[in-house]
Amino acid sequence: MAPYSNDSSSVHQGESSRHSHSVSVPPLIVSYNDRIRPLLDAVDKLRHLMIMREGIQLPTIVVVGDQSSGKSSVLESLAGISLPRGQGICTRVPLIMRLQNHPNPEPELFLEYSGKTVHTDESFIAEDISTATEEIAGSGKGISKTPLTLIVKKNGVPDLTMVDLPGITRVPVKDQPEDIYDQIKDIIMEHIQPEESIILNVLSATVDFPTCESIRMSQSVDKTGMRTLAVVTKSDKAPEGLHEKVTADDVNIGLGYVCVRNRIGDESYEEARVAEAKLFATHPLLSKIDKSVVGIPVLAQKLVQIQAGSIARCMPEVVKQINEKLTTNIAELNKMPKKLSTVAEAMTTFMQIIGQSKESLRKVLLRGEYDEFPDDAKMHSTARMVEMINQFSGELHKCIGTDNTANFLMEEIKVLEESRGIGLPNFLPRTAFLSILQRKVNLISNLPVEFVMKAWDYIQVIVLAVLMRHSEHYPQLQQPIRRSGKNVVEAMKDRTVSWITEIVEMEKLTDYTCDAEYTTEWNKLMGNQGTFLNQVLRSDSHPASVLLNGFGNVEVGNLWQHPDCLEQAFDLKMRMTAYWKIVLRRMVDSTALYLQYSMQNLVNKEIEKETIGELMRPGGGGIERLLEESPSLSVKREKLKKSIKVLKESKEVVGNIVDSVSVSSQVVGE
Repeated sequence: MAPYSNDSSSVHQGESSRHSHSVSVPPLIVSYNDRIRPLLDAVDKLRHLMIMREGIQLPTIVVVGDQSSGKSSVLESLAGISLPRGQGICTRVPLIMRLQNHPNPEPELFLEYSGKTVHTDESFIAEDISTATEEIAGSGKGISKTPLTLIVKKNGVPDLTMVDLPGITRVPVKDQPEDIYDQIKDIIMEHIQPEESIILNVLSATVDFPTCESIRMSQSVDKTGMRTLAVVTKSDKAPEGLHEKVTADDVNIGLGYVCVRNRIGDESYEEARVAEAKLFATHPLLSKIDKSVVGIPVLAQKLVQIQAGSIARCMPEVVKQINEKLTTNIAELNKMPKKLSTVAEAMTTFMQIIGQSKESLRKVLLRGEYDEFPDDAKMHSTARMVEMINQFSGELHKCIGTDNTANFLMEEIKVLEESRGIGLPNFLPRTAFLSILQRKVNLISNLPVEFVMKAWDYIQVIVLAVLMRHSEHYPQLQQPIRRSGKNVVEAMKDRTVSWITEIVEMEKLTDYTCDAEYTTEWNKLMGNQGTFLNQVLRSDSHPASVLLNGFGNVEVGNLWQHPDCLEQAFDLKMRMTAYWKIVLRRMVDSTALYLQYSMQNLVNKEIEKETIGELMRPGGGGIERLLEESPSLSVKREKLKKSIKVLKESKEVVGNIVDSVSVSSQVVGE
């Protein structure tokens, strides 16, 4: 708690005052201002640079209080100047007060807002603040989040920077919006939420502290109270029980209380301080309060100590965040595409996009390398294509109408009977074989077409994902590139559908294979013929089913009624079974090979040709499209540049004070 402890000299002064009843006016400045001034200047410069817009919070003393709690009087006493007064909300915008102890007897006052600096003086400061507030928040009673900065350089003031926020009011008055409470609450919560904020909660002695809305708000973000200091105003108006209220601490104020007396009427600030010191020294009730927690000088001293401790704790993290944010933004800006200014640059960039896209497609579609999409399973295309081909093969083999066990040989018998002609017996008619082959091919003819269409739809997803990824920095190119990707895939799909349709028709046309597997398989199946015929044609019984090697249980039904053609039907069935395996395998293999061949052509030839053609066609916009940077990209580039500029300036500001932080931390803790 060293940063927040009271200076012992102040306590001794208070005890002396209590015993002698002598009245003294201690100075508001403290002995180590010269050490913390550079740190406070650095924080003020960072605030002026709007570093908080970069998500970097600064150590800040935030002044909050209910309306008419005496907030303005406290700040006036600290600064020695007059602030706007009146009915309703006097502070309608966040007022950043920068107090600087100044050796010159003549004070210097400035207002900074709307990008300008306005010189003012003590006589007109209240009027000028009102004028600036009207320019920021309008002439009514509304409020604004846009801050107004007041710089006070004056001999004897403490080195402090505070943010004064609008007073909390629940009931709108004339010209105030109905949701005025919500607006004020949003502003207050935005400022007191960060852990770096110290909350100066101004409470009136005339009210019960637990009922104050400002206490509820501060407790919601600072449950332990370790970031909250309470100032009790109007002590002279309600002295009864005040000592007990600040001692009991029912509202958990971790940094303690300071009781003060408000300036009354036309009192000068010096007169007000004399009257305040006399009040707490002589009043029968208020004199019982420890002198270490009464008076504007004590408040000033505590605030300076708290501020110094807060800066010492927070600045190393602020420096770290500035460096990290700067590094991140520079890296992000460097990743952005270069802004193109000539056709030659545009052409080079376009060819790079095409080249990079082709290489990615080779990796994904052809080589099965997924380093660019390690976690996106749908982009692992070779694995997905194998799965699709295996599924296609399974569907071909399970197609309805290709069951070899139901009504075994009945189709063959029927075809043989219809193929009979005048000629020698026991010759297998070729027309019978072709008739069954064509029927079986017709049953599966839609499956290859559906498969290749599905395959190309998937390939289109891959192609477009790769093209969009490599052109993402050039939105003006993405539409023609997407169109060219779709066009080339659709063309390849149509070509493949035509090819597979021809393959299906060729399979219907003739029966041919040079694969020795056909003969081997047929001979193997025919080895069961004798046993099968004996079982079916037994005179003693006619079984309903027979176990046949290679088929399992087959339904034989009334086969015994066709003894004349049963042998031929069995032979025809075995030939078709052996050959059908060849047909299905040939269809799957050739389709897979054709897809691979087509993808190779797509990547190596077609995609580049189609993309260039799309861009160069009439109405395509030509390569000059690349010279037109998209608005969103332009905005992002400018935003990053501005952010980097602010962060670089901020880094320069904090670069010279890192050593001072550790020194000041030691001094504050002494």
